[in-house]
Amino acid sequence: MSEPEEGLSNRARADRWRVEFPYRWDADELVSRRQLLRWSVWASGALFASTGALAVLAYTRERRRGGLRAIVDAAAVPVGGVHYFTYPGPDDPAILLHLSDRRFVAYSGTCTHLSCAVYWDAERRRLRCPCHEGVFHPETGDVLAGPPPRPLPRIALRERDGVLYAVEEPPA
Repeated sequence: MSEPEEGLSNRARADRWRVEFPYRWDADELVSRRQLLRWSVWASGALFASTGALAVLAYTRERRRGGLRAIVDAAAVPVGGVHYFTYPGPDDPAILLHLSDRRFVAYSGTCTHLSCAVYWDAERRRLRCPCHEGVFHPETGDVLAGPPPRPLPRIALRERDGVLYAVEEPPA
């Protein structure tokens, strides 16, 4: 096998496939193992530190969302009826159920599986997520069927002068 000519690139040679190792060691610009290991340790440390910082921020933020807000007049929702509203923000759906005489419950209207909307199924008397057939118990918000991993977040209610108020929503 003949030696390649000085200064001639192996890519330009028609018989470059015959050369055993097409690069000379003095032209090698690869990263050494030590440099790769050093970079990996620094990157892992930076990821660990940022994860810790995010955990501290999540722990120190306000745990309750929302405040006192009027929902609806209690007499406007019949027994077995439902009222859809938004709480705590204008883009957060919520559901108010009138289960029995003077017994109301409210839940977040967002499924705990993939954040699809949750609706009241009056025929079966269940809260239902139509995206993946998640089913929730109307009195407790617990998962009865489907893929949701957690019960629906409950919204605390207060009644004053015949008007129902949403008080707070626990964190998700």
